[in-house]
Formats: sequence, C-alpha cells, structure tokens
Amino acid sequence: MRWLLLALPTLLLPVAGSAQPAKEADAVEALRQAVGFYHQQVADRGGYVWRYSGDLTLREGEGRTDDRQAIWVQPPGTTAVAMAFLDAWDATGEQMFLDAATDAGHALLQGQLLSGGWYYHITFDPALRGDWMYRVDHPQAGHGPTTEADGEGWHAWRKRRNKGNQTLLDDNNTAAAMTFLARLDEALQFENEAIHEAVLYALDSVLMAQYPIGAWSHNYDRFPSRRPDLSLYPVLPASVPTDWSRTWPKDYAGCYYINDNLTPDMIAMLLELHEIYGDERMLAAAENAGSFLLLAQMPEPQPAWCQQYNSAMQPVWDRKFEPPAITGEESQGVLEALLLLYRRTGKDSYLVPVPRAIEYLRASLLPDGRLARFYELETNRPIYFTRDYQMTYDIGQMPTHYGFLRESRLEAIEAEYQRLLAEGASEPVAQPPTAEEVRAIIDAMDERGAWVEMTVMDQHNIEPEAGVIHSATFIANVRALSDFLRGM
Repeated sequence: MRWLLLALPTLLLPVAGSAQPAKEADAVEALRQAVGFYHQQVADRGGYVWRYSGDLTLREGEGRTDDRQAIWVQPPGTTAVAMAFLDAWDATGEQMFLDAATDAGHALLQGQLLSGGWYYHITFDPALRGDWMYRVDHPQAGHGPTTEADGEGWHAWRKRRNKGNQTLLDDNNTAAAMTFLARLDEALQFENEAIHEAVLYALDSVLMAQYPIGAWSHNYDRFPSRRPDLSLYPVLPASVPTDWSRTWPKDYAGCYYINDNLTPDMIAMLLELHEIYGDERMLAAAENAGSFLLLAQMPEPQPAWCQQYNSAMQPVWDRKFEPPAITGEESQGVLEALLLLYRRTGKDSYLVPVPRAIEYLRASLLPDGRLARFYELETNRPIYFTRDYQMTYDIGQMPTHYGFLRESRLEAIEAEYQRLLAEGASEPVAQPPTAEEVRAIIDAMDERGAWVEMTVMDQHNIEPEAGVIHSATFIANVRALSDFLRGM
C-alpha cells in the first residue's frame, strides 16, 4: 500500500478499556458511520477544513471559515480527509467510500489554479472567486498569464505579478492534492477525464518549476514557460556564509526550499505518481530532488540541513523567526526522504549522508531529548526567538505559534537505516492495530459517528461546550480501522 507522508496525532482512545475486542464487521460498520457522518454532515461541497465545533456551527483551517464559503487544501484538510476515504475504500471495496473521495476530488478541481497547483484554501464565495485564477472559471485561458521578460525562477516569481495564481508547494498543499487525485484517478480506472487531466496539468507545472539543482521554491505565480536557467541557478554544494545578519533583513532570498518538509513531500508525491502512472519523468524528478538533498547537506562539523538556501547554496533567512541555521526538524524529514529514495531505487548514494547526520543530530539533542528547531551556524548553539522576534539563546520567551522545540525521531530513523543495510531496498512491514485498540477507537465514537474531543479551536480561541471534531483525529482513526481490515 502506498502512503502520503503525513504527520498525524495518536489515535483517539478512551481511558477505560473495552470488554470485547473488535471484529471485522464492527470495523466495517464503524467506517460506514464515520465516513457517512463526515461526507453527509461535515462536508462543504465535498471539501473539508481542520476543525469543527461538535455542533458543527464553527469551522476553521488556518483561518476561520464559519460562513461555509471555503475549504482547506492543506492537510489535515480536504486532501488528507479524502485520502482516508480512499483507505477505507481500499480496505472494503464499498462504493460509499469511493463516492466520498470522488466528491472531494471534484471539490479540489474547483480550486486548481492556472499556474498548475493549489493555494492553502479554496473559496466558493462568488464575491471572492473573481480574485483567483481558478482553471474552472477561466476555461479559455490556457496556461494563464506569463511574464516572459522576467524568465523563470525565484527572482521572477517572488514579485508576485499574477495575483491569485500562486501555486503553493509549502506545507504539503500541491503535493498532497496531486497525490490524492492520482490515487483517485487510479481508483476510478483513469476513466474520469477531469480528474486525470488535472493531475497531468499539475505534474507538467511542477516539473517545469524544478530548478536544475533539483529543488523547488516555496511558490510560483504562473505556469512556468520553461525551466529556471542554469546560468542563474547553478548546481553547487552547500556552504557556510562568511557572515550573516542576526536580525531579519526583511527579504526572502531563499529560492531553494526544505522548510516545512517541502522537498521531502515533493519527493514522496513524485514517487507515488511514478508507481501509479509509470512515467519516468516522475522518477527522474524525484531523483533530481534527491541529488539536491545530497548537495544541501552542510559541511562538517554540522552535516545536517538548513530550511532554505539562496542560489549560491548558502542558508538564508525566510520569515522573521526562521534564520540561516541548521534545522533539527527538517533535517529529520530529509533523512526520511533519503531512506524512502533508497527503498524505491536501491541506490546506495542516498544512504551515504545518513550516519554522519544521525551522529551529529544525536550529539545536538537537548537535555530533555528533544531537538532545537535551529542550531547556530558554526557554534551549534540552540537559538530561539523572543515574542517580539529577537534572536536569543534563552528558551524562556518563545512565541507559541511556532515549533522551536521538536521531538526527536532519530531512534526510528536509525532503526530503519540499519534495517535497510541488513535487508536491502525493501518496504518496512507495518503492524496493524490490535482488535482491542480498534474496539477502543469504535467506543470513542458518538452516536453520529463523530470523534469529539474537549479541546480549543485555535482560530476562535474558545473551547466549545460541544467539544471539537478534529479532521486529524478522523484521518488517524479511519486509517487505523482500514489498516485493521487490510491486516485480517
């Protein structure tokens, strides 16, 4: 089974144990209830957001959407919920799950941009859709606006000349949409012309947006007319800048992006599409991105990765709290991507950087076993930010909206590396949840088929009396139920 790379929470399990382990029929019925509730009562035109109040009166993604005029593309929104529907269909073969996924697919088509990909959200408000270059609203526009004199690459795209046409590769937006739509295309036996064409259109776009070195930018605002020029974006190994500002320069010079797992997400998507379609361009692009990750490994004594690099392959600032620095979080994502590339290609070159990086990151662990998001270049001191975004070595005054401290996944990464050394290129065997764990998931559902938690809705800054329905919990639990059925 192929998987979209997603970070999901632990399953929603009640504290008390359940008397009877779950049986196959119990898991199937629970899937019918859960998916039926989400598809029939929660969906907005087939799409979804991140969180809902338990009474469904409040909705939010990374912003509030109470007017039911927008859905969220970014996981755990529409793309990830719909992937869970496909998991349920794959495990059971029941049409209702494929129908729910198909409706989500058509919702995503309403937000595909002329530039090829997707933004964070899709609006259905007639007063706002005119601000966006959605393909369905401009059927005669072809690839949309171009700015030939600018050329292609971050030097041109960062100007954002084409408003409402930003393909976002950040935060797994476009990659997740492409992965889901490709899986849906396969499930529909490649017979749904609109779904099939949307995937290929997006693929052509992201392939043209890939730099010669194999990287991508955070976003771009037109369907690229050609690949970025090698003379402007040469292929170079990463190096440490001779000097860098300790204050934000109010500039976004990072043309090559690993931040928020962008490159690993793109690699996973391209490898998935290669398995589905067999197009060698997809494998070549994934391997080109892998070559970028090899070049982006910083030199000793800090052989890990940074969030973003300029065209000289030196780390640079991004947002005012994202300095040029070694990153503990994204470095782990890179290591996982390199192991994935090895599993799919068998090429030893992807394993070469792994032991040095693991050794360095282990030595950089904080006393509590976590990793800092940022380690200062050369000194390797953990660096943080105050609430007014001043760089500091003090851990005590950090903003709460950003993960400056990250959990270590090094044990799992090391274990998978050792397994691959011993067994060669092969996929790990995942253990499905136990019947007792599945029973606990089922018992946590309410009579509607919803999993409700007493937590805060972040964008509303309230804890609703009716509780909160988290799409991330729905995804994790539907996936667990599906895995249980596939493992029987």
